[in-house]
Amino acid sequence: MIGRLNHVAIAVPDLAAAVRKYRDTLGATVSEPQPLPEHGVTVVFVELDNTKTELLEPLGEGSPVAAFIERNPAGGIHHMCYEVTDIIAARDRLSAQGVRVLGDGEPKIGAHGNPVLFLHPKDFDGTLIELEEVPG
Repeated sequence: MIGRLNHVAIAVPDLAAAVRKYRDTLGATVSEPQPLPEHGVTVVFVELDNTKTELLEPLGEGSPVAAFIERNPAGGIHHMCYEVTDIIAARDRLSAQGVRVLGDGEPKIGAHGNPVLFLHPKDFDGTLIELEEVPG
């Protein structure tokens, strides 16, 4: 059902500082910051040959990433994102198997302009999983 790894997301307390580390220290290509108010984050993508690293900074008081940073002040791995070709079929199959889809269960548009869903970390060995629909 899942395809390739789309990205690994790292929550950071200071996005500008994290960008400097990846761009200036590691020599990576880093996108411009993109605020995603619907998700409560500002993101940048570190472009790699085989995948991406997403750096997340809380945006607004109700950001779910703000709570993560409170528990992990230095930041850390927040989630892993896998590609699927049909997010509704994936959601329905997973729900039928007892996997909890977070939020209202309806896909939202993610940073790449594609529908995304998040799966409860307790159903995946303590790891928050994002599914992103990509054209097949």
